[in-house]
Amino acid sequence: SEITLYVLMRALGPTKGRPCQTQDSQLLVACGFFQESFPSKEESGLFLQDINGEETLHVDWNTKQQIWRLPEIKQAIHFDVQGVLGTIAVLKNNLAILMKRSNWTQSQNVAPIVKLYLKTPLEMGDPNVLICFADRFSPPVLKITWLKNGQLVSQGVEETAYFPSVDNTFRKFSYLPLVPEDGDIYTCQVEHWGLDQPLQETWTAKAPTLLPETLENMVCALGLAVAILGIITGPIIFIKARRMRSDNRGRGAL
Repeated sequence: SEITLYVLMRALGPTKGRPCQTQDSQLLVACGFFQESFPSKEESGLFLQDINGEETLHVDWNTKQQIWRLPEIKQAIHFDVQGVLGTIAVLKNNLAILMKRSNWTQSQNVAPIVKLYLKTPLEMGDPNVLICFADRFSPPVLKITWLKNGQLVSQGVEETAYFPSVDNTFRKFSYLPLVPEDGDIYTCQVEHWGLDQPLQETWTAKAPTLLPETLENMVCALGLAVAILGIITGPIIFIKARRMRSDNRGRGAL
């Protein structure tokens, strides 16, 4: 069976002013991890930085690239990618040392919390993206599978790396592009060592229905339109009626 070992580091610190341009102190969090799986020898690592819980950037060990999540503050922050990659290399070395000294006692598995939601408000027939968010799990070994009406879907699916959190757990996003049609059922299936069986979250495409409040507003608007029409046509009918009575009286006198 596959075994995955990882080492995690975390740093906390306050920051003022730039890049947040505020007088209050902000909480700057930097997390990094490196993991290796056996017997596949597959390696992965990530460095993540966020301010007050909002990610600013991350660096992937395999691609050696930085990804900015808040591009607007890119010019305000000096960031040393090579320095971060060096830090992840230290974590890799530390993991090797820990493996030699460890008694290989299995750590506790923490099952993920999974949420499924649309990127933008639903409009039938318009392209959209369904997002599957797995949060607060450990270790960072997770499999996400998409199903449409019970059939496996893989075309266009994208996933993020494992993002470390300040509580030593991890989170991950998976994105499925779709064109919703009424009645379609989409399922995000998540497998993790902390789960006894795969966890499934479903989303059903349903055409929006009028809410009671919306229906009430429409009735009120219709009533108002009828009232305005009555105000406009009422005097006209009254004037015509008077003219008809006047004409009848004139004819009677003759």
